[in-house]
Amino acid sequence: MSLDPTSMSNIFLILTAWSGAFLAALWLSLIIWTFRDIRLRARDPLARILAVLVVAILFIPGLLVYLILRPPRTLEEDYQHTLEEEALLQSIEDIALCPGCGRRVKDQWMVCPNCHTRLKKPCHHCGKLMDLPWNLCPHCGTPAPGMRREGMTLDEALRPLPVEEIEEEITPSMDEAEPEEEPLPDYSTEADADSLAE
Repeated sequence: MSLDPTSMSNIFLILTAWSGAFLAALWLSLIIWTFRDIRLRARDPLARILAVLVVAILFIPGLLVYLILRPPRTLEEDYQHTLEEEALLQSIEDIALCPGCGRRVKDQWMVCPNCHTRLKKPCHHCGKLMDLPWNLCPHCGTPAPGMRREGMTLDEALRPLPVEEIEEEITPSMDEAEPEEEPLPDYSTEADADSLAE
């Protein structure tokens, strides 16, 4: 079976049109893919335009150039990497160190066992530990003794103390009780009165 030249030219024309359409679709799809990819990897508009132009002008060699020069990570991957670094730095900073000797200490310690520096103080109300500069217990909300209470009105400041607190302040303990005074001598007799007059 022989093929005439007109049918051969028609087949060649169809194959050429199909390959041209395929190459045009490939070219367009590579441009769109490059635009989407560079948008995920760079914020700079100039870098985006240059990447698309390289692929649009040079076609497949331009794609190879873009793949070589594109940023290795997407913006999302960079953000996740930054978060991981910050979390790692935060965990390193969270390790408690003694201000006196710089050694590691535990959160439950009141005093550094190495240099005897005071690290924490107990709350006078609940007994839980709190940092030295704190003026208010974070566990029970009790202000530290001798500290000014914030937000107190004038009426609250001038209000008299409750009776129990006043009695505790007035009544001394047994250790602090004053010694009893000796009774005065009795000067009822005249001899004692005369000796007193002299």
